[in-house]
Amino acid sequence: MILNEHFTLLNGVKIPKLGLGTWFIDNDKAVEAVRQAVSIGYRHIDTAQAYGNETGIGIGVRNCGVPREEMFITSKVAAEHKTYEAAAKSINETLDKMGLSYLDMMIIHSPQPWVEVNQSDNRYFEENRQVWKALEDALSAGKVRAIGISNFLPEDIDSLLETASVKPMVNQVLCHISNTPLSLIDYCQSKGIAVEAYSPVAHGEALKNVTIKELADKYGVTVPQLCIRYDLQLGTIVIPKTANPDHMRINADLDFTISDDDMETLKAIPRIKDYGEHSRFPVFGGKK
Repeated sequence: MILNEHFTLLNGVKIPKLGLGTWFIDNDKAVEAVRQAVSIGYRHIDTAQAYGNETGIGIGVRNCGVPREEMFITSKVAAEHKTYEAAAKSINETLDKMGLSYLDMMIIHSPQPWVEVNQSDNRYFEENRQVWKALEDALSAGKVRAIGISNFLPEDIDSLLETASVKPMVNQVLCHISNTPLSLIDYCQSKGIAVEAYSPVAHGEALKNVTIKELADKYGVTVPQLCIRYDLQLGTIVIPKTANPDHMRINADLDFTISDDDMETLKAIPRIKDYGEHSRFPVFGGKK
């Protein structure tokens, strides 16, 4: 069962292959979402400072009935924090909001502040090195068990690696059928950096694609199930977002394998260019 499967990160920490994304889950709904997910078998919950629901997620984790050490909880340093001091302070604030003594992983949400995404050529190399140093220090202090990045391109990662004492353990990126950054995945995996795929159903746009629907029907599964399995077969960790317990169960029911030929068909589906209300993204991702 996929909920019992893990990847091992560079420092030996185990991370469940399937997690629950919580973007757009309101703080007052987050407690129940965590409770439902844990009752189904989820042990990996992903949040962020930018989501505004860390408090609710923390309450859910503390009261879910499962020992803390069996849970894997991720949050993200807000993209606007681009100094050591701001990042370090925000990590402490996240722990306080969540009521947790440690996080399993903390990552940089974006190399650029959101207001500059797709609007600027400034990749904030030096600033991200400062934020990374704050994450390294949090790791050394035992405040987090693993550290990573999100929406980072190879050039961003190369810049970090020039001064980093700890290599990023994860790069969390937009990755789904019709928008699969295969070269970035290959780059990360070649360096031992695990890739996490967010928005595996393309913010719902995959539901509208005829080819995806036909292949889902072929396997007797839903479009979201096909999309999540696709990302898993790329070797990524997957964090589909939902507050609906029925969807949580369906998303975790993945006892099938997409054939090599069908994987190639899915990789070749033309890229989605319009995500409607979610259209403004970084090159490989968005404020998710």
